[in-house]
Amino acid sequence: MTAAALFELAIERHIDAPPETVFKVWTERLEEWWAPKPWTTRIIEQDLRPGGRSAMVMSGPAGETSPMEGVILEVVPNERIVFTNAFTAGWIPQTPFMVGFFEFAPEGGGTRYRAGARHWDEATQSFVVKVFFG
Repeated sequence: MTAAALFELAIERHIDAPPETVFKVWTERLEEWWAPKPWTTRIIEQDLRPGGRSAMVMSGPAGETSPMEGVILEVVPNERIVFTNAFTAGWIPQTPFMVGFFEFAPEGGGTRYRAGARHWDEATQSFVVKVFFG
């Protein structure tokens, strides 16, 4: 098993819509579904190009907040989006947490959607599981 697979959390789903539609919803309606309920998300910026800023704030039911700042690494329209929080805009290093990826592949009449995060170590992966999945 590779290190990436060892510390990867991912989900895969078949969505009954073409990749172009799923990609459009991902890019245009992210605030509506990004955080697990009852958390909410406010997008500050999503500059979907390599080197672009990815910034949002997730808010929890007890008033807690989780700012997320990173850089887009790759965008292939209707196929893939990859980002990391190892840097802020301008390639300023920060303590890394993950590399996130979203894949949109044609399957039948719909889309095979795969979303995941690769963490640097077990501690950061465990933190995500504890916070969001109890």
